[in-house]
Amino acid sequence: MAALIENVVTSGTFSLDGGTWDVDNNVWIIGDEHEVFVIDPAHEPDKILAVVGERMVKAVLLTHGHDDHIRYARQFADAVSAPLYLNPADQMLWDDIYPGTTADHEISDGDTFEVGGTTLVALHTPGHSPGSTCFYVEDLGTLFSGDTLFNGGPGATGRSYSSFETIIESIRERLLTLPPGTVVNTGHGDATSVGAEAPNLDAWIKRGH
Repeated sequence: MAALIENVVTSGTFSLDGGTWDVDNNVWIIGDEHEVFVIDPAHEPDKILAVVGERMVKAVLLTHGHDDHIRYARQFADAVSAPLYLNPADQMLWDDIYPGTTADHEISDGDTFEVGGTTLVALHTPGHSPGSTCFYVEDLGTLFSGDTLFNGGPGATGRSYSSFETIIESIRERLLTLPPGTVVNTGHGDATSVGAEAPNLDAWIKRGH
């Protein structure tokens, strides 16, 4: 059986720089009937657990360290006895939620993660946060973009530790070079594709966000 991708939408809040906003997050589950990876188990752990069922969670992969993506990640990982992976460049964001600790493992650019007969490749794409990381699954023609690339443009860069110039470079050099048919499964909102977003790069640069 080929690896399958499942989506769970969870609801909660995002807090940074003294503000708090209501958000819905996409949680992505990829694997087969026996084992899976869970990407960004945001909010509502029980809702995610219900979809995972009896399958083994090989690892929890975090695209970045903003609190809406990690606040419940440790609780979820402990519930399924799975290790947590995060790019260490987002340690300062992790510290805000889990002071004095680290994720179980670091993610580096080019790291590979195998599950259900398929492989995810970590692409370091800083900008939304210093450690932002996407996961590319070539044989499924799919990218899990976290908050780096959305349907309609780049992730937000108006808060601490973010950079518009950096996210544009990441998108241009690391994501828009992927095949145009690549499906982009985002951290929030609707999916898109590399081919749908690529023609808009200059417009994003002109508007500045």
